[in-house]
Amino acid sequence: MKNKSKIDKKWVITITILAFLISLMFSIISEAIIPNVSIIISIILLTIVVFLGIVLDMVGVSVTVADLKTFNSMASQKVKGAALGVKFIKNANKVSSFCNDVIGDICGIISGSIGITLALSLGRKLSIDIVPITLTITALIASITIGGKALGKTIAINNSNKILLSFSKIVYPFTKTK
Repeated sequence: MKNKSKIDKKWVITITILAFLISLMFSIISEAIIPNVSIIISIILLTIVVFLGIVLDMVGVSVTVADLKTFNSMASQKVKGAALGVKFIKNANKVSSFCNDVIGDICGIISGSIGITLALSLGRKLSIDIVPITLTITALIASITIGGKALGKTIAINNSNKILLSFSKIVYPFTKTK
């Protein structure tokens, strides 16, 4: 039996490299796309990024509090996605770290980058000082993200099994577990 208190160095290295690669990919995409789209499209993309961060934060919380017995029961009844949910629960520390930290932090960085680009676009378009626009947009992004995650955590704790099963069903087609 493995010593659970031991640090999984391979996982730490893997998640660090994965975070770097995902962050680099999203940064390149956002830097290439955002300056070249309309303000409305920038707002839509910003909303999607913030929402993605909130939703995956909910998944990260859900996996840590979901009931393994319930998922084992559903898996034995061949409920679609339940077996994957069991794997997620058994690896809750890794799934939670990926959803909350990697994706959550990347969404925070990307939303900030989109916000700054949006503020610059608005400043140029309206011919006004960008400082108040930048401060307002970044404060709005931060407050919506923090408030959304606070609400999401409560929802995730109270509906962990439903959220994890829904997420497992969405992810299931992209996994080898079929």
